[in-house]
Amino acid sequence: MDVLRHAQVRAHGQTAVKVDRRAAGRVLSQADIARLVETARAAGRQVVFTNGVFDLLHPGHVRYLQEARALGDLLIVGLNADASVRRNKGPQRPINSEGERAEILAALASVDAVVIFDEDTPAEIIRLVQPDVLVKGEDWAADQIVGRDTVEARGGRVVRVPMEQGYSTTAIVERIRSTPCL
Repeated sequence: MDVLRHAQVRAHGQTAVKVDRRAAGRVLSQADIARLVETARAAGRQVVFTNGVFDLLHPGHVRYLQEARALGDLLIVGLNADASVRRNKGPQRPINSEGERAEILAALASVDAVVIFDEDTPAEIIRLVQPDVLVKGEDWAADQIVGRDTVEARGGRVVRVPMEQGYSTTAIVERIRSTPCL
């Protein structure tokens, strides 16, 4: 189906994001994420949070998200907005728009909700969510994980999960760019 024809607009920060209506219920504004977390906590559920760009989704991403989801009852994925990606990764990224990336993530069984953030780091969204478990890949040094202090201050834990070898969005992009045109 055409995403634009069957789209719903979701606000995040100051930006409106078009998301296919089937995924829209899981791509939430920051206000909606706060309400979801409040409801989950009232029900005694463990909230897990991770974040990233998730530009070209590959098996490494899928396995990482499955592992993160297994650490609690509700997995929220913070997704860097397009402008944030450009500031962090350069003008050639992202390959896919934030709406497309959010829609793909929201379609995964392991992901309960997606929230887009405009900042360069997820510090503010982590302060909002106050997750019980913050998940990052082992490629991040423990003392470099943004939000660690917030999570540990409320008694939560930070989990570094192994990264799948052989999978990298950057490597995929480089391989595509270096392949001669036919």
